Amino acid sequence: MAPKSPRARGARTPERRADVGYGRPPLEHQFKPGQSGNKRGRPKGSKSEATILNELLSRKININQNGTTRRISVLEGMLLKFAEDALRGNPKSAAFLLARKQLTESFEQPATADLDTDDQKVFESFVKELEEKFRKQGDHK
Repeated sequence: MAPKSPRARGARTPERRADVGYGRPPLEHQFKPGQSGNKRGRPKGSKSEATILNELLSRKININQNGTTRRISVLEGMLLKFAEDALRGNPKSAAFLLARKQLTESFEQPATADLDTDDQKVFESFVKELEEKFRKQGDHK
């Protein structure tokens, strides 16, 4: 059997460098400072889905109510339609509105409102410990 050449066995040659491999391209192929990998990038003025949705739901529309015209947001109009459907007997609309009401109320109430006095004391001592910990971390920086 003929011996393998040094190159075939993976021996280091002068042109191969040890710092090149997966996730470490050669210097000549790395991005230069200030150079992006995505040359075109995100176009200026492009909007995320969340931004588009917020703009759409906050857009004002005209509605006629009891002979008068009112300007309300699209979101308010949708909720108004759900309320009207619920009053007409649509259980899905009623369930949706009640779930949204419960969700918004849970965010508005303070977290400590449902705690008894013992739990309240434990919660307050935990908050004090955290404040001291963060104060100490701030002193070390």
